Amino acid sequence: MDQRIEHSYLSIRGLKLHIAHTGKGEAATLLFVHGFPEVWYSWRHQMIAAAAAGFRAIAPDFPGYGLSEPPADLAQASWQGLMNDLLAILDSLSIPKVFLVAKDFGVKPAYDLALRHPDRVCGVLSLGVPPLVESLSFSGLPEGFYIYRWREPGRAEADFGRFDTRRILRTIYILFSRSEIPIAKQGQEIMDLADESTPTPQWFTEEDLSAYTDLYEKSGLMTAIQIPYRTKAAKAEYAKARFEMPMFVIMGQKDYILKFPAVKEYISSEKLQEIAPDYEITYIPEGTHFVQEQFPDLVNQLMVDFVNKHV
Repeated sequence: MDQRIEHSYLSIRGLKLHIAHTGKGEAATLLFVHGFPEVWYSWRHQMIAAAAAGFRAIAPDFPGYGLSEPPADLAQASWQGLMNDLLAILDSLSIPKVFLVAKDFGVKPAYDLALRHPDRVCGVLSLGVPPLVESLSFSGLPEGFYIYRWREPGRAEADFGRFDTRRILRTIYILFSRSEIPIAKQGQEIMDLADESTPTPQWFTEEDLSAYTDLYEKSGLMTAIQIPYRTKAAKAEYAKARFEMPMFVIMGQKDYILKFPAVKEYISSEKLQEIAPDYEITYIPEGTHFVQEQFPDLVNQLMVDFVNKHV
């Protein structure tokens, strides 16, 4: 673990939430919002780069992830709660306004915060998911699609239960780093799509796997899959379904998300231009779903340039 990154705990909604933080710069604060199977550690490269550029960097673990306490009742976990957590973190630290850097399912609470509280958000940089007001459909994907499988009560529990935490995380990183959507065949489970002989991505080291394993051995995986896969998002009500701040998307050209029919169509749609008039997208040719860990220097430069342009 990088000694330049410090760790603290905040009491948010009665839960002890962990935040990693670095940098004392007053020019801008960046709030990093993780997805699955990620935690604060997923932003380690970007946090150090932000601090070096003169910014303050904060990366929380969502409830039930990494070093943060899980909610007492998983049934009470909600997307609205995640957005409220981000807002409460800003209030706890007396931060009036931030740049949001979000990825995977973390874009939803980040986008909700930007839409509901535009006065608190300078700009949003997202990885892999364009600006959204409503969730995109997964229709047209087969029964073995990993989200369908993990949504089904008991399915992931039985699938993951065959392996230890290290093996599960290793498999997920392999599968999510491919350009194909993880889809199991009949009679097969998602964890069967890779085995011990399948190599991990070159950029994902044994040290990284150990760091994720240690964090997930503390939090467990079942709490972590609740929000992205088993909690339905209530239809959001916005005074104005339009992003008033600059939006920037970094997309790995080999990210399997681009194979979702709805995503491909939406990225080039007029609707996207309407809801995010100040919107740019950059593609990283060999980039996959974990582009910020795969090509940290490139992502860091794009991030710092975006913040400097709008600070």
